[in-house]
Amino acid sequence: MSGADIGLIGLGTMGSALALNIAESGFDIAVYNRSDDVTHAFVEEAGDLAERVTPAFSLEDLVGKLRSPRAIILMVPAGDIVDDQIERLRPLMNPEDMVIDAGNANFRDTIRRAKAAAAKGESFLGIGVSGGEEGARHGPSIMGGGTPEAWDRVEHILKAIAADHQGTACATYMGPDGAGHFVKAVHNGIEYADMQMIAEIYGVLRDGSGLSYAEIAAHFERWNNGPLQSYLVEISAKVAAAIDDRSGQPLLSVIEDTAGQKGTGRWTAIEAQHLAAPVNVIEAAVSARNISAQKDERAAGEQRFGAAPQHVDIDAETLEHALVAGKILCYAQGFEMLRKASAEFGWSLPLPEIARVWREGCIIRSAMLDDMAIALEDAPETPLHRAPPFADRLESALPALRKAVVAALGNGHPAPALSAALTYFDAIRTSRGTADMIQGQRDFFGWHGFARLDDEGRDHHGPWVTSN
Repeated sequence: MSGADIGLIGLGTMGSALALNIAESGFDIAVYNRSDDVTHAFVEEAGDLAERVTPAFSLEDLVGKLRSPRAIILMVPAGDIVDDQIERLRPLMNPEDMVIDAGNANFRDTIRRAKAAAAKGESFLGIGVSGGEEGARHGPSIMGGGTPEAWDRVEHILKAIAADHQGTACATYMGPDGAGHFVKAVHNGIEYADMQMIAEIYGVLRDGSGLSYAEIAAHFERWNNGPLQSYLVEISAKVAAAIDDRSGQPLLSVIEDTAGQKGTGRWTAIEAQHLAAPVNVIEAAVSARNISAQKDERAAGEQRFGAAPQHVDIDAETLEHALVAGKILCYAQGFEMLRKASAEFGWSLPLPEIARVWREGCIIRSAMLDDMAIALEDAPETPLHRAPPFADRLESALPALRKAVVAALGNGHPAPALSAALTYFDAIRTSRGTADMIQGQRDFFGWHGFARLDDEGRDHHGPWVTSN
């Protein structure tokens, strides 16, 4: 077979799954991996799809087996490896040939690569792909960034392989250069926060209420049939119900309580600070993962100070509503961060379309996203937590969130993300806060000046500032 529709470099877990998805969607694909053994094994295991797969054993071979103008997807680890692949590929390609970085790239790297490509008249796309191995194989959520012309050239392929929600492909053009990878980063930040809040509720059920893993699984399964219906709640029920083959015990009872991370949530928290976008729920989730890694320190702390009290007098329905409130506030923060980035980088991010793209295929897919898309469309300038119908939902669920946080913290159960959500709500609905004291302090020690309620300008000073 010659003249493949598209090429792909990197046959790891995600790359292999995406390549099979492309082939199954009716496109001929040429694949290359730096290890020939991996390439051979991939083709051998492709089954009936092998007839649409052309193996290549060098970059020159890969480029030569593609139909012009060519498009090559990079599914390699983020960082210098991407730059190295682009540098090796470009001398073999024509300017109109396109490189598509579909890895978990830092959006600032994508901006740099897009500018470098534009300066040379070359085509480049940076696309966020969410959904893990299952999504890559059967339909991910795809967030595109680059020139509209570059997106248009491969849109038919990307939409064909994307997840489908009621007849609509979950693949959308987000904006120039790094827009797609930025949206993916915020997605991952929300993912961190959502997972952490679920884990905190799980902890209260397990340690505070003394429920068995099977009982916890039943609660999550029931919640997944209500307003919390989502992929993460669904799999939480399955994880809690799972039995370990080796020991015969509940699987969660033998899993080490140290959570890994690849850094994408940390990127979101860092960029939020650059944008002055408050995402304290995401920041709390990132911090919680960092604390989880300090296993020895946590053990030493318990030995020195003793374990926290265990019993929490709270019902499961309250915890369910608390999680609803936390979820709304977490997503609201994420979309406000996207709004700020859109203005900062001149992207014109389509917020309603982002909500729609996340409805299927990705890790944070949730029943709430349908209503979020409508809310963002009907009230484009209104933060999600104040937009109908979420303001009413939040108002209804807030007492449960407050009760859950107070009960957890009052009995020594860590609830950093749920606490952050409640703190954010209380701060964002307080018209007269306490930053007047901070401004007075800054003026006292640094003559920074402050604004007054009864005058214009921001260069007023307190009596401690002398004429000198």
